Amino acid sequence: MTRKGSEFAGLSVAMTTPFQDGQVDEPALCSQVEFQIAAGTNCLVPTGTTGESPTLSHEEHERVISTVVQTAAGRAKVMPGTGSNSTSEALRLTKWAEKEGADAALLVAPYYNKPTQEGFYQHYRAVAEAVDIPICVYNIPGRTGKNIEPETIARLAEIPNITMVKEATGSLDQASQILSGTQLTILSGDDSLTLPLLAVGGEGVISVVGNLVPHDMIGLVDAFQQGDAVAACRRHHKLFPLCRDMLGLSTNPIPIKAAMAMLGRDTGELRLPMTPLSESELVSLRQTLTNYGLL
Repeated sequence: MTRKGSEFAGLSVAMTTPFQDGQVDEPALCSQVEFQIAAGTNCLVPTGTTGESPTLSHEEHERVISTVVQTAAGRAKVMPGTGSNSTSEALRLTKWAEKEGADAALLVAPYYNKPTQEGFYQHYRAVAEAVDIPICVYNIPGRTGKNIEPETIARLAEIPNITMVKEATGSLDQASQILSGTQLTILSGDDSLTLPLLAVGGEGVISVVGNLVPHDMIGLVDAFQQGDAVAACRRHHKLFPLCRDMLGLSTNPIPIKAAMAMLGRDTGELRLPMTPLSESELVSLRQTLTNYGLL
């Protein structure tokens, strides 16, 4: 069975937004796009959680989307984050992404205001029916405060251009229920759960560690899809210290930006309320990167 959204299988990378002296560093952003395209990444995902979208102005959010789409120039898919807890704002951003030539849009569940399940349904329906590009539902209750239940996702799956779920509930049972009850493509929203999600029928990952080692994450997904579970498991265990010891140091995207700074690929600059790693955390991060062979 070919699932809706299967063209987004494989590796998508949740891109950081580089800053220089408080401003979006567009040359560095373009360099990140080129790095991912050279690695063979299937899809670029700017302006999501990793891209510090909550601290981007509306103008910056739109500009980052446009820059990534224009730089990719069809060489990789682009699925920007266009979600909001305001349906009208999500509509505006998603329409912008479509106008600029994005291939899909990633919409995080409305956060803080904790909608009912009917509210979730009406929110996504309003956005999906206003555009023609595919929509990926991003379910991450640890950040948004409320789960989009499988029954609601099944209702959303009946809308033609809702084609994917970025699954970050941490529940394989929920993922299995969605996979058995819909034809949606599931993409892992947690690097360390990519292999387990593939094992139950997921088709890829929207990855944070892919900012550093896209080849290794592509290798994991490709090995599993080619039926080599042993090789996929080996890749999983190789990647796991980055998922646990690096990403576990602090809230995303603090550790990944610090790591990219150590590798000379980012200034490491964050926007408040994100704050840098402590000195002891930086020592731990450097050791993790050294152990992996990146330093």
